Amino acid sequence: MDTSTKKPALLPAMLTLKCPSCRRSSVFINKSVFPLNKCLALKDECEICGQRMKSESNNGGGINYALTMILFFLNLLWYWPVFGLSYKDNSVFYFLGVSIVIVLIAQPYLMRLSRIIYLYMYTAFGTSRRVNVGE
Repeated sequence: MDTSTKKPALLPAMLTLKCPSCRRSSVFINKSVFPLNKCLALKDECEICGQRMKSESNNGGGINYALTMILFFLNLLWYWPVFGLSYKDNSVFYFLGVSIVIVLIAQPYLMRLSRIIYLYMYTAFGTSRRVNVGE
């Protein structure tokens, strides 16, 4: 079987920020989140399949909020057994401080991931606009 026609897996393609249509090309102009002012810059279309990337109207802000809340919950899962939480001391405030720092560090990637999830929700696999001549 030819590896170029093999369907790439959904989750690895989504986590590596690949095109929702062909799952091979990068969606963002910069591979890194740095510089931060250009971390959300999308390509106009996929260079492999021709899928338009800037067709969404929302950009995934609600998904970003949900991912942030999930990250706060995941922080609770490791923080509580290691350090403990109690209303009798300031441990809740320490937890919130640690969680805010972790979320701020992860926020550029979470913003990119939320935009990718939004694109994947509204783009089916293999629905490219580019027509291959000779097929």
